[in-house]
Amino acid sequence: MKEYFISKSRRLRSTSYTSRIEEQGVTAYTIYNHMLLPTRFGGPLEELYHHLKEHVQVWDAAGQRQVEVNGKDSYKLVQLMTCRDLSKAKVGRCYYAPIIDDKAKLINDPVILKLSDQRWWISLSDSDVELFAKGLAIGNNFDVNIFEAKIDIFSVQGPKSFDLMAKVLGPKIRELKFFGFDYYEFGGSKHLIARSGWSKQGGYEVYMEHTEAGLALYDKLFEAGVEFNVKPGAPNLIERLESSLLSYGNDMDIGDNPLECGFDKYVNLESEVNFLGKEVLKKVKSEGVKKKLMGVKIDSKKINVTGSINMYDKNNKLIGELRSGSFNPMFKQVIGIAMVNKPYFKDSQEFQISIDGNNCTGKVCDLPFI
Repeated sequence: MKEYFISKSRRLRSTSYTSRIEEQGVTAYTIYNHMLLPTRFGGPLEELYHHLKEHVQVWDAAGQRQVEVNGKDSYKLVQLMTCRDLSKAKVGRCYYAPIIDDKAKLINDPVILKLSDQRWWISLSDSDVELFAKGLAIGNNFDVNIFEAKIDIFSVQGPKSFDLMAKVLGPKIRELKFFGFDYYEFGGSKHLIARSGWSKQGGYEVYMEHTEAGLALYDKLFEAGVEFNVKPGAPNLIERLESSLLSYGNDMDIGDNPLECGFDKYVNLESEVNFLGKEVLKKVKSEGVKKKLMGVKIDSKKINVTGSINMYDKNNKLIGELRSGSFNPMFKQVIGIAMVNKPYFKDSQEFQISIDGNNCTGKVCDLPFI
């Protein structure tokens, strides 16, 4: 596939780490929440995949923006936007919480952090939520403040991330539970650090608020990480598909509802909480979904997905569309995520698909892959 440059401008914002990663050899960007998000450093994607699974990488993840909601009615607004019951949410915890509209369509699938009883961060995937939240607040006359916080995340991912972070910040950080967060001191400032990240290899996300001290911490991780073979990195397509980590805008979007995407455990229809689209989701649950996100395995050694690719049964009937895919070294074939129509969303359903003009066969499978 031919590659093209992205022209930088003020509306495609750089991050606090852009100068660092460009010195470190970033070779490709995409755009995420109107910001530059690095997608590749030198070397084949598969080589970077193996490094992520064996060592440790530091990612510029600042495209994951934080919409702050604070004030007397902050919980009411945050709960109105998500189908997950947050009534018992605890300070110091992160919550994966699909945001939906009045038709129960997915607006975003963020992680929501409860900073205090009247202060929340909505840590976004790639779609605009700030204006959506402001519209709901105005329409409901909520007493809240809503703005994009000046926070730039960097992520430390990989099996050796725990050793590296303990070396730099002390052994206490090992006690942090998954999807928990706390404050850790470095360079005279306290940094909010969560045990989270967009890989299944383990790691942390540093929510950098104090730029000078935050960059000092970023630099220190590379200085201290030589013994752990630390490298700059980015979310890896091969690893994220293998780990069945969904990508908003790729695997699902505003045309889908959370039940179709397999988010059943985050859809709390029996609780007393009020949220947009609740009655619609009750109807969907009662009637059953008409399409469903599934895994697929395809007998091919390569694929490039830049748009949905139709899948057909042996009678040439459309059964769904492949939305993401990549060759996987573990499975030694292409694996991907597809939206499959009823009644075809069943394990081992066979299909045919055209990849770069070549007819290939595949099978539907359950998620996760491993």
